[in-house]
Amino acid sequence: MTGESAHRDGGRSVSPLVAGLLARCPRCGHGPLFRNGLLLRSGCTGCGLDYKFIDTGDGPAVFAILILGFVVLGLALFVEFRYEPAVWVHVVLWGLLTPLLAFVLLRFLKAMLTALQWHHKAEEGRLAKD
Repeated sequence: MTGESAHRDGGRSVSPLVAGLLARCPRCGHGPLFRNGLLLRSGCTGCGLDYKFIDTGDGPAVFAILILGFVVLGLALFVEFRYEPAVWVHVVLWGLLTPLLAFVLLRFLKAMLTALQWHHKAEEGRLAKD
C-alpha cells in the first residue's frame, strides 16, 4: 500500500463506500469533502489532500436523474393508484420531496465517485507515446 492511499491511522485503507456515505476525505476518511451542501472544499482539513484532482463531471447528475426518475415516478404511481389523491397533493408532495431527495442523492453520488476516483487513481486519459 502506498503512503498516499493508506489511511493515516495505522495504514488501513478507507473504503470508498464509507467515504462516500459520510462525505469524507477519500484518503484519510476524516476531513469533510463538502462545504455549503454540494461545493467541494479546496482540500482536506485532516490530512491536507488537495482536492484539485476531483473531476466527477456530469456522472452524479446523470445517475441521480436516472435513479430519482425511477423512484419518484414509481412512488407517484403507487400513491395515485392506491390512494387516488387530488392533483394538488401530488404537486405538493413531489414538488417538495423530489428536490430534497435530489440534494441527498447528488451529495452521496458526488462523494462516492470522488472516493472511487481516488481509490482507483483515475486520471484523464492520455495517448501513449511509443
